[in-house]
Amino acid sequence: MIVIDAASPVPPFEQLRAQLARQIQDRTLAVGARLPTIRHLAADLGLAANTVGRAYRELEEAGLIETRGRAGSFVSAAGEEGRERARRAAADYAAVIASVGIDPAEAIRIVQAALTSGAAAPASSSETRPRGHVAGRTSPA
Repeated sequence: MIVIDAASPVPPFEQLRAQLARQIQDRTLAVGARLPTIRHLAADLGLAANTVGRAYRELEEAGLIETRGRAGSFVSAAGEEGRERARRAAADYAAVIASVGIDPAEAIRIVQAALTSGAAAPASSSETRPRGHVAGRTSPA
């Protein structure tokens, strides 16, 4: 389900981008799932087509979706590669923490602080808030 909050200070394209990215990362949208067309999703959410287009472009630049011309936009397998990179980075971080003797609870606080400050997060990530909604409209690839 996609929810856009018109009263949020977060731009609608970013709310949409963040929610789709989250659905791809938590596998609500599976690799190969076809996304709604830009026009269709824009109409369902009450947004301009350019707003949805921008969200799709940013997702594509991040490697989370791929556009196959007139065939449409699909969830990319590259998201799995990103998840694997994150697992490897976490294992490396855990090894560093163990080698320097930092308590695991403190190590988690360090990661949380980095994620919260945006130091480790992409510049376009953010939270989202409710407005209109669309159920996860996907079609098999």
